Amino acid sequence: MSTSENKASTVMVIVSFALVYIVWGSTYFFIQMALQGMPPFFLGAARFLAAGSIMLIWCIITGEKVWNFKYNKHAMISGVLLLFGGTGALILGELEVPSAVSAILVSAAPIWFVLLDAGHWRENLKSPSTIIGLLIGFGGVVMLFGEQLSGAMHTNGASKLPYMAILVFGSVIWSAGSLYSKYKAGSTSTTVNTTWQMLAAGIAFIPCSIAHHEWNGLKISEIPAASWWAVAYLVIFGSIVAFSAYVWLLKVRPATQVSTYAYVNPVIAVLLGILFANEQITPLQISGLVIILSSVLLINLAKYRSARKPAQVTTEQKCANA
Repeated sequence: MSTSENKASTVMVIVSFALVYIVWGSTYFFIQMALQGMPPFFLGAARFLAAGSIMLIWCIITGEKVWNFKYNKHAMISGVLLLFGGTGALILGELEVPSAVSAILVSAAPIWFVLLDAGHWRENLKSPSTIIGLLIGFGGVVMLFGEQLSGAMHTNGASKLPYMAILVFGSVIWSAGSLYSKYKAGSTSTTVNTTWQMLAAGIAFIPCSIAHHEWNGLKISEIPAASWWAVAYLVIFGSIVAFSAYVWLLKVRPATQVSTYAYVNPVIAVLLGILFANEQITPLQISGLVIILSSVLLINLAKYRSARKPAQVTTEQKCANA
């Protein structure tokens, strides 16, 4: 690989992480906005069928090989796990659980990544910086939203418990789907993989929507414009842009490193609230922000060190042979 390719690859990794960190940090808010005017399974079907259809048209225009079922079946399976199971659980959870509290429960994803990625247990579990980073990162998220979590538990907390359990379960399913996508991606492009992941998830939402009688009395014309704008944002930025970046990152970076999005997303959500909603930030929340960012640095430090070792060995071998 040439130096220019290395630079291009590094730039793409940085841009992709930025997209996943920043864009997904805003989607909690837009999901709740969309739910103000439409039922949950209808929202899931509309979002992912629209995004998948747009990407399918793009794949056809650009000449991508989109009809190879041998490889597409893995994308469909991972799509159902990730987007129907993981995102579907988030949509359901946010019917009753505030977005801030939802962010806490979903932020356990990096821990599930380590526990479910059996093939890399030795690598991940023997790295003190990775383990410490995962644990303090989750603690930082709890500090960030501790006040909201306490308030939610004291205000009809018992009634929210089933929805909170759904969010935790969805986080596990998302992690499993991410690992499946990473190891079963095949040789197809990220665009094709993402297309079939979204289409499969969108189709999976339809029978659930019908079974829950969401179409009974639903009038498309009466859905408020704010909900449609929220869906448009979720389709273009949350799905097509950020999810494509996420799937690509799973191919080229370690799963534990990619999973740090779950810690950074709440940070972005808080910063957006301060910038655009005039929300106040407390000293406890500032401490949580610092801890979260420190945990991401710790997790990335382990991967950085492991990546440098082969390069150092190669340099030493060249010097010895000279």
